[in-house]
Amino acid sequence: MVVRFDEGLAGFADEVRTWLEEHLVGEFARYRGCGLFGQDDVPVEVQIGWERELAAGGWLGLDFPPSIGGRGCTLAEQVVFFTVYTEARAPGRLPNVGVMLLGPTLMAFGSTEQQQRFVPPILAAEELWCQGYSEPGAGSDLAGVATTAALRYGRWVINGQKVWTSLAQHADWIFMLARTTPGSQRHAGLSCLLVPMDQPGIEVRPIVQINGGVEFNETFFDDAGTDASMVVGGAGNGWRVAMGTLAFERGASTLGQQLSFRQEFDALMSEARGSARIGCDVLRSELVQSHIELEIMRYNQLRLLTSLTHDRLGGPEQSIGKLYWASWHQRMGELATRVRGAAAMAADRADGAHAGEAGLDYRLDRWQRTFLYSRAHTIYGGSNEIQRNVIGERVLGLPREPR
Repeated sequence: MVVRFDEGLAGFADEVRTWLEEHLVGEFARYRGCGLFGQDDVPVEVQIGWERELAAGGWLGLDFPPSIGGRGCTLAEQVVFFTVYTEARAPGRLPNVGVMLLGPTLMAFGSTEQQQRFVPPILAAEELWCQGYSEPGAGSDLAGVATTAALRYGRWVINGQKVWTSLAQHADWIFMLARTTPGSQRHAGLSCLLVPMDQPGIEVRPIVQINGGVEFNETFFDDAGTDASMVVGGAGNGWRVAMGTLAFERGASTLGQQLSFRQEFDALMSEARGSARIGCDVLRSELVQSHIELEIMRYNQLRLLTSLTHDRLGGPEQSIGKLYWASWHQRMGELATRVRGAAAMAADRADGAHAGEAGLDYRLDRWQRTFLYSRAHTIYGGSNEIQRNVIGERVLGLPREPR
């Protein structure tokens, strides 16, 4: 497989490249090559500022129609943008679920009023969103959602708890699944609600991760509320909406993700070449195997992207990509510790300037953060077990797993 930019795409690539060179200056330039998976080395305030810089240039809503504030790019142009962005070593992006998840969901399932109210501020980076799906008893199995919402006097009154709500402490709104039909079970009776975060009845508690980051949070709802009109796709249709939302996670940006993996692997190879451990035949064999798997990942992702030209939501085969990259990056984190040997086991003591938001007394290097953060890859966004079930049942047509 050979991927080339035709003349039109080459011109678009030049436009992206030129804009990045003109705007990756000052404080933003300091963070080139930073912010990769689990690195947590770009302050959230800088990431938010960079999102607004991208928004001012019209780069947030690549696939949204111009009528709502987007750029109306083709899938090929989106691939070009994320490719050039990664090659420029621009900072790792804020997990902007408004752009990546809610915006596309509203365009697919929302009312005209909801689209006009929420999509333009999302694409302008004026309103930040978080996602309220997972709960202590409902992670990969979203059908176990227990948070409730009751319609009273024209408002939904919400009670319950969400967990792993990324960047909830910085969000203006949350889109969430709640059980709106009393006594309903599993997939039935769920609704997708849009809820303002700045109100009494919502409490956010950051969760300190093992790598020192505080991206994730617990979010508690105690008679919190939102207007009756803030339901997406109609009351009781939350499961259909949620499945559509999750499909948007695996679009054109995943090719940029593969390129960032390539940069990370190249850095690991440089580290290995400078180590006496490169003389170990077993270690060299593992590095070669990791390189081969990275190439397989790239070609597989390009193949999966072709499905998006026929179905914007993608199909269940998109689970192949998630299963593959999550497992590969986790193995690469393990490989990095073997490359570095005993040095991988020790962390530097943090001074006040490097204690971070979590206030830890140690400071991890990039490979330690990669190793620790990658342990979660095979759990979040649908665990490996769930991905295998999806592939087996919905792609290969195998019998459903006994319950």
